Amino acid sequence: MSTYQFNYLDQLESESIYILREVAGQFERPALLFSGGKDSIVLAHLASKAFRYGKIPFKFVHIDTGHNFPEVLHFRDKLVAQIEVDLIVRKVEDTISKRKLTEPKGKFPSRNWLQTFTLLDTIEEFELDACIGGARRDEEKARAKERIFSVRDEFGQWDPKLQRPELWNIFNGRIHKGENVRVFPISNWTELDIWNYIRRESIELPSIYFSHEREVIDLNGQWIANSPYADLDSDDIITTKKIRYRTVGDMTCTAAVESDAATIDRVIEEILATRISERGETRIDDRVTEAAMEDRKKGGYF
Repeated sequence: MSTYQFNYLDQLESESIYILREVAGQFERPALLFSGGKDSIVLAHLASKAFRYGKIPFKFVHIDTGHNFPEVLHFRDKLVAQIEVDLIVRKVEDTISKRKLTEPKGKFPSRNWLQTFTLLDTIEEFELDACIGGARRDEEKARAKERIFSVRDEFGQWDPKLQRPELWNIFNGRIHKGENVRVFPISNWTELDIWNYIRRESIELPSIYFSHEREVIDLNGQWIANSPYADLDSDDIITTKKIRYRTVGDMTCTAAVESDAATIDRVIEEILATRISERGETRIDDRVTEAAMEDRKKGGYF
């Protein structure tokens, strides 16, 4: 690894640790939203470094859609036990029942749109004033509009036109009662930065990030996992492919890419060669409309 790259990763790490410490200093009840995906795993690693001589001063929260990859849930539980943090799990299924929401229909029904209700209920239940997330600005253009400290109103909604300046790394966490702040410590990282950092720090990841064989179905040129949550037609063809996942979401809305990359070095080689963002290539629910993510974020989605 070159000296420049080493120093660049150090700079990103230092900035993220500073932001995490600002969260601990400015807020009373912060939480880290943890999915078991690579970005939230990197955040957990950064939090362990930021508070290495004591307990991480915030809870981890997982909004569980019920359509998760089993490998990711297993890894989630293993990691939170290792770093000794409190994990809060709230299920979208319970929210559907409680609020009498309509269960999504279709061949690959995604509950991603319903996560917002569960997240807002969880924020209210635990009176969370800050939620830390792993969004990066190279993922999707709506996320590029976010500040590092992004204020939500008392209804959990986001207005991209009402954001605070963040000059000289000064972050304003002042909020009124009922409001909360979404915090993005790795805003300035890219997918390639994440993987280079994972390699440098020897961070363990769920196995689905590396090449493996899995039963999949072709959906308009994208490979979707054959899972208990899919409602397949009789003419759907199930095939076995060597694939890996660039991002982790529901089994019903996250497409895999064909890949032989079984090591971090090979994954990094693939990322260097691609010209499509990970969400652009693999997240079906982001393709509903051009502004799909922004519409969800305005309503309270993370």
